[in-house]
Amino acid sequence: MTEAQKKNWITASDVAERAGVSRSAVSRAFSSTASIAPETRERVMEAARTLGYQVNRIARDMTMQRSSMVGVVIAGFENPFRARLLSDLMAALGRHALTPLITNAEDPRQVRQSLEMLLSYRIAGLVMMSASPPLSVARRYLDHRVPVVMINRAPTLPGADVVISDNAVGAAFAARRLTQAGARRLAFVGPSKTSYSAKSRGDAFAEAIGATATVCVHETQVDTYECGVEAARQLLAGNARPDGVFCSSDLLALGVIDIARERFGLRVPGELRVVGFDDIPAAAYDAYRLTTLRQDTQGLANAAVEMLTERMQTPAGASRVRVVPVESVLRHSCG
Repeated sequence: MTEAQKKNWITASDVAERAGVSRSAVSRAFSSTASIAPETRERVMEAARTLGYQVNRIARDMTMQRSSMVGVVIAGFENPFRARLLSDLMAALGRHALTPLITNAEDPRQVRQSLEMLLSYRIAGLVMMSASPPLSVARRYLDHRVPVVMINRAPTLPGADVVISDNAVGAAFAARRLTQAGARRLAFVGPSKTSYSAKSRGDAFAEAIGATATVCVHETQVDTYECGVEAARQLLAGNARPDGVFCSSDLLALGVIDIARERFGLRVPGELRVVGFDDIPAAAYDAYRLTTLRQDTQGLANAAVEMLTERMQTPAGASRVRVVPVESVLRHSCG
């Protein structure tokens, strides 16, 4: 074993020595845009493979006075939709040679600390994919001239770009599907006071229903299964029991279905029709077969990263909004 291989960290100088080239030649070999003879690049790569060398991205970024790291702010890792979106977002960032630094904003007490940590890394951009952190968090990054893209957030922050699912089209589908199935006493379930997506879906649902039926709005704290359970307990216990429910998320819808069947003995969709939003894996389970609206997580992620990289190149300019289509998924829960 050579002295270089005995080290904890193999350096570019070690690779240069083994390949018989200069230190700068090693740097050029690992840059896709640098000019270097093909045979020299191959000699460097062979030496790197033998020694187990990995590029120190932080050191490279410091040398080039730019960052390849992007902050990702998320709350609720256990949510299946957000988990899938995060996976697609990480893949999209990787295709652009960007490294995600993920921070959990679920605990408000940690937001400030996480913010300072990300800023200390001089990140190249920020993606906010959660409804939880306040806009003041994003505004702080913009004040430091860090590009910000928000996913499924209200387009109200000047300078920040936004990618949203087409909530209006999705809610209109839910309205049509429920009324066509015979529902006339309708309810919307979701955290419309705290979530832009839920509010957009609820408002569009009520508008699409118009005068054809009555709509009761049941506000939840968040969009979890447990909140769906509690919403169903309250809605279905009253005299004006709904016969159709549109939920702002699939997790809420699953909770509604379980309580409707187990506690109230209702047949779904015979006596209660239910439509969700997201198309998480559990929506397709035989126990639910939930009619829902599928959010295009790959489309959201790709659009967010595309807008972010564009903003890195051209920081100035008005905020932009990109709407990603949703897809209706017909199953059993709505007849």
